[in-house]
Amino acid sequence: MFNNLGKKLGVVALSAGLVLSGLSLGAVDAKPEHARNKGNNKKVENVIYMIPDGFSSDYASNYRVYKGEDAVWDAHLKGMFTTYSANSDITDSAAAGTAMATGNKTNNGVVGLDPEGNELQTILEAAQENGKASGLVATSTITHATPASFASHVESRNNETKIAEQYLANEVDVILGGGKDNFLPVSKGGNQEELDLIKQAEEQGYEFVETRDELLENKDIKLRKGEKLLGLFANGALAPELHRDETEEPSLAEMTEVAIDILEENKKGFFLVVEGSQIDWAGHANDAGYAMSDVAAFEEAVEEAIEFAEEDGKTLVVVAGDHDTGGMTTGSKGSMELNAAVLQDVTATGDFMAAQLNEDRSNVREVLAKYTGFDLTNEEVQAIQDASNAAFAINTVVSDRANIGWTSTNHTGADIPVYAYGPQAEKFVGFLDNTDLPKIMAKAMKLK
Repeated sequence: MFNNLGKKLGVVALSAGLVLSGLSLGAVDAKPEHARNKGNNKKVENVIYMIPDGFSSDYASNYRVYKGEDAVWDAHLKGMFTTYSANSDITDSAAAGTAMATGNKTNNGVVGLDPEGNELQTILEAAQENGKASGLVATSTITHATPASFASHVESRNNETKIAEQYLANEVDVILGGGKDNFLPVSKGGNQEELDLIKQAEEQGYEFVETRDELLENKDIKLRKGEKLLGLFANGALAPELHRDETEEPSLAEMTEVAIDILEENKKGFFLVVEGSQIDWAGHANDAGYAMSDVAAFEEAVEEAIEFAEEDGKTLVVVAGDHDTGGMTTGSKGSMELNAAVLQDVTATGDFMAAQLNEDRSNVREVLAKYTGFDLTNEEVQAIQDASNAAFAINTVVSDRANIGWTSTNHTGADIPVYAYGPQAEKFVGFLDNTDLPKIMAKAMKLK
């Protein structure tokens, strides 16, 4: 577990020390000993690992312009880290999630296993072995690659039905997100061949909830009595933040708040993973409005975590994306102005707007005026009418208006910022690798 496989040129393994589950756990701290805040070295009881999937420094810069002020994490920037996988300069979420959960590199597409197929213990599993409670929260299917990396071990990230089975086998205390179909059998419209994992979960002591109201009514789960919480609020992924109000689904902040309320009952502490999943999906679509609105929703969840940490005094909050998606730029088209604030008026995703176009796309101007507030030029209207992909053309127009550029529709190899608040937050200072993050957390929690 947590073997240090080494880093590429420019990244230095800074120290090795703590032994966890019998294997070396390299602790990393680029800040000199004399410069550390020694009064902040007390043991960490709880860790809240906040993962904005696809988020990088350019997302952070554009979001600051979009919001008009600093984000809650800006004051807590500590360092940067590299993200390459075992078999690619550019990682996918499975390999990145595995690195962030186990301290080991693996191949793209693989969850919780090393490149040879050996099972890797995750930091969530190690926390459980030390008596801590555990939780997973996401706005994607909860069995998606990033959350899966913390509590499952499969050769392919696409095997979400197996991932769901392993969550229950691992007895994760709080599981909140989308993906109900991955827990139900085909006979009930789901993806499992025969298993009804919702029924199984209830037999294991899980309370099952499906709506925002049901979630908010179930904050009093008693962990000490063996009670747990499974919340699956959509058959697939939850709705994008721009359209969440049209559903009965909770916000990411609400799921985070409930998870903390339940997990903090454990006297030995807890380990919670919260993923803002759809920032990544917005990046793939080059949809700037979607991206910024989902970053805003993620920030509300981080605020919940930091508010708890401020009151608790024993909680470490770490905010770190798994990779960049889309190669977002802060500025475009030769302009010297940043204009992301115009995205505050965008109220729908590009996909949604494209679905509102009529057959000959003669209503482009009206649709965009309704959902963006933009008065399109004739050239912009024509570009959308002529495009083979109307949604992508709409996203291009919206991004151009915001002076946001994109270099890819996939992930990139950009370095990612890490933010941390709470005891031992300074241990994340410096130039790191994604495999360093769980090692630092494990040492901070004194996991045995």
